[in-house]
Amino acid sequence: MPSTHTSLHYHVIFATKHRERLIDPAWQEDLHEYLGGTIRGLGGVSEGIGGVADHVHVLVSLKATHCLADFMRELKRASSVWVAEQKKSRDFKWQEGYAAFSVSASARERVQEYIAGQEKHHGKKTFREELVDFLKGSGVGFDEKYLD
Repeated sequence: MPSTHTSLHYHVIFATKHRERLIDPAWQEDLHEYLGGTIRGLGGVSEGIGGVADHVHVLVSLKATHCLADFMRELKRASSVWVAEQKKSRDFKWQEGYAAFSVSASARERVQEYIAGQEKHHGKKTFREELVDFLKGSGVGFDEKYLD
């Protein structure tokens, strides 16, 4: 085959340091827009961004040349700097890790709807419960002590 064709979609979830409720509703939408712009700047395609005060969900399409770990490190670094500079929140930091799940092209719309419904969804379920459900549902092994 003379060229490369990929469909690489990831549902990525990352939380604030110690899962503190640091994302203020007053600028949450601005943060999501900034994340989308940063994703584009890094060569990815933002397909959905949502979240609540202590975490963010991103559906992103990446190129075959992207390294997910490098991409996430830069996305989190850039957005931390942006919050500190624009929102004057020096205490804002992301947790070190993240959860990432591959998404088939046929499931993208369902994941987009899930991400868009975060406020409603978290009226019923905590972030930890949500994360455990994702990990178990995806067959990802984990140690409970590393979830907090």
